[in-house]
Amino acid sequence: MADNLIKADIFYVSKLLPKRQENSNKDTFGTVLNFSGSIYYSGAAYFSSISALKAGAGLVKLASESSVINRVASMSYDITFIDLGQNDYGTIPKDSVKYIKNLKTPSSVIVGCGISTLQPAREFILKLLSFYKDTDVPIIIDADAINIISAEKNPPIPVNSVMTPHVKELSRLIKKEVSEIEKDKVYWAKYASEQYDCIIVLKGKDTVISIPNGPVIITSTGNSSLSHAGTGDILSGMIAGFAAQKVKLEDACTLATYIHGRAGELASRKLTEYSTLASDVIEFIPDAIKELMI
Repeated sequence: MADNLIKADIFYVSKLLPKRQENSNKDTFGTVLNFSGSIYYSGAAYFSSISALKAGAGLVKLASESSVINRVASMSYDITFIDLGQNDYGTIPKDSVKYIKNLKTPSSVIVGCGISTLQPAREFILKLLSFYKDTDVPIIIDADAINIISAEKNPPIPVNSVMTPHVKELSRLIKKEVSEIEKDKVYWAKYASEQYDCIIVLKGKDTVISIPNGPVIITSTGNSSLSHAGTGDILSGMIAGFAAQKVKLEDACTLATYIHGRAGELASRKLTEYSTLASDVIEFIPDAIKELMI
């Protein structure tokens, strides 16, 4: 394992940053399609969408429940929307996948931020993952979608996927105790990536990125400022944003985790680790990217 472990410092990560083309338009930098949010978690839909744009994606389409669309629209003029309707649960209706079939294929997809684990959302997520299962579209699976997958015996994991669990979510995925995972996070991240045949981004201090049949990459930026609600949604959006720009998925994960952690560090210098919120982290993404433009 030690021979196949990469510690991604600023010099390693700076080489992964995609170049910006002068002769370009929004299509040049890709479209992120974001299936996130429910009536109680509109912030997750906003954070995951706006951070994808901050990472450089040309366009973000938030596909969500009607009330979420209304709330996020009042927060940002930069995000575009696909209204998937309403149900009595305040979640994306389970039959909404039928509308997705007529959409242009996106450059990357986010699934699960604040989407809830209620039955309609569960059915929608499983249908959505099945729809993308045999495509090569990068799929970033986070939060509630991970918990939904954890409860399934044979979940439909698309071929070009990344899951972004924290330790408790990984515990549910692989049916191991948190205390056992904490003893060797590299080993268990690798175990999960091979079990599910996808990239695993195990969030936390020294984030572990495990590629199936490939290396394990560790990024060491970040501090306790990131232990606030919404910061994981930001990371998912950033991974999708870089993947939309045709950055290889493992490199998109490395870039996003490094920049995300560094943005937290920079924000907390001004605001302290106590008071830095997810919305503050977003504001410091540009400064973290500037440091890589060396």
